[in-house]
Amino acid sequence: MNADHYDGFADSYDAENVDSLLNAYYNRPALVRLAGDVTGRRILDAGCGAGPITAELQARGAVMTGFDGSPAMIDLARQRLGNDVPLRVADLGQPLPYADDRFDDVIASLVLHYLKDWSAPLAEIRRILKPGGRLILSVNHPFVHAFSYPTEDNFALRQYSEEFEFAGTKATLTFWNRPLHAMTDAFTAAGFRIAVVSEPPPAPDTPRDLLPPRLAAGERSAFFAFLFFVLEAA
Repeated sequence: MNADHYDGFADSYDAENVDSLLNAYYNRPALVRLAGDVTGRRILDAGCGAGPITAELQARGAVMTGFDGSPAMIDLARQRLGNDVPLRVADLGQPLPYADDRFDDVIASLVLHYLKDWSAPLAEIRRILKPGGRLILSVNHPFVHAFSYPTEDNFALRQYSEEFEFAGTKATLTFWNRPLHAMTDAFTAAGFRIAVVSEPPPAPDTPRDLLPPRLAAGERSAFFAFLFFVLEAA
């Protein structure tokens, strides 16, 4: 995927995710919870999209900055955030336009799984984080890929594409699957310490009609979708 791939369906993607299960009631609240008290912390939203997580953390007292590879997404983020948050178009797969030791935290929400190589992006994130700073991220859970593609070698780095529909607009997204050990190896090689690995349930206020049947019936407490990490810069 090119960095601007989302330009063709940015409005539909944002409209879909305002109140969707996977974003509004799962990914977004999980990342905010992992971030904890962010009052006064300088945070970069890497791959900020239309800015919903940026807005949430700003409302909780963080000093936010954001970038995305999609100009259309950045336009939507500016509409949501106004002029208070510095936003720019940039590509996580390229050197980042920020100084060393600039941020207390970096949020990378559902971004890294679009990239084949994690070493250079993680090195750049480590560079712009202060010592002891945190990278808080979510990626597609590798177990989901194993369930969906049982005949594939799920221990190999593999590219795959899936069809989605966002608010009536069809789109194809292309990801890179990698096993859990490849993720953790990449984190430690880049100079991060793994502080938290999380497989959270949906938010407590999730509308019952959005939940999978077995969760709505109380038979299960969570489901596999994304995997969450808090990493600390050494």
